[in-house]
Amino acid sequence: MIDIRSLGYFVAQTDNLDEWQDYAENVLGMMVSPAPDGGLYIKMDDRPFRILIVEGDDKRYLSSGWELASLGAFNQAIQSFDEKGVAWEKGDKALCRQRGVQDIALVRDPSGNLHELYWGYCSDCQPFVSPQGIPKFVTDDMGLGHTVLPAPNFTETLEFLQDVLGFGVSDIFNFKPAPEADPLPIYFLHCNNPRHHSLAICGFPVPSGCVHTMVEVENMTEVGRAHDRHQAHDVQLSATIGQHLNDKMISFYMKTPSGFDMEFGYGGLQVDWEEHSAFEFTRVSLWGHDFSVGQKTQGG
Repeated sequence: MIDIRSLGYFVAQTDNLDEWQDYAENVLGMMVSPAPDGGLYIKMDDRPFRILIVEGDDKRYLSSGWELASLGAFNQAIQSFDEKGVAWEKGDKALCRQRGVQDIALVRDPSGNLHELYWGYCSDCQPFVSPQGIPKFVTDDMGLGHTVLPAPNFTETLEFLQDVLGFGVSDIFNFKPAPEADPLPIYFLHCNNPRHHSLAICGFPVPSGCVHTMVEVENMTEVGRAHDRHQAHDVQLSATIGQHLNDKMISFYMKTPSGFDMEFGYGGLQVDWEEHSAFEFTRVSLWGHDFSVGQKTQGG
């Protein structure tokens, strides 16, 4: 079984790097530096980056970087791909240099989402100093946060993520977009760390390639300060502040310059997987999280 430790990074694309730099520094409160071969590194802890932004013709999410613990774990992942007949591609030296890793394997799930499995991140031994005074983001061994990806080929994608990549189901939500509509499945998945979910998949397509990503801070004050910054910089709100039922995160959602949403939160659940029982929940949040505000904003 492949042993994924965390969501190490994600890669997004934009046609305007300056827009992302302004958003990262002045709204998210993260550090920015040039990436090798172009693009932006966005730093939120002691790693050189957790978010990589590259230039392209459109705004979208490109890939998720999943961290493996060692060369042995990397070789085991490749062996597992070969044994199961899964097509994969080895990253070249230029890709490894840009991602700051020793080696990398690229694989797509049945819904077309690109996953980058890597080992041996490069450390620049530089501290994180937030331009907005954020003391710390919650990362360390749990990775940058989580990502939520579209999975229109839902059953095949879920099987791939479980049987090939080794994710486990944390819990389930069957979303009904209208009272008379058929429910759309949303599954929350964990890897080998205590974060409630590092990945979730939704049974519908998303033009930007991602529903949302999440970053977490250590206290509610920093969530409130980020909310103030989103207002001050006219960033589109996607959902009001609220608390989720399943992972207990208190958060709000706002649009990123690449078209998907960013959840900015505090207080996410950490789980002992030996004791956890997966379950289905029937409402997204205990309170708040009005997602209709994003539609209202888009509609004027």
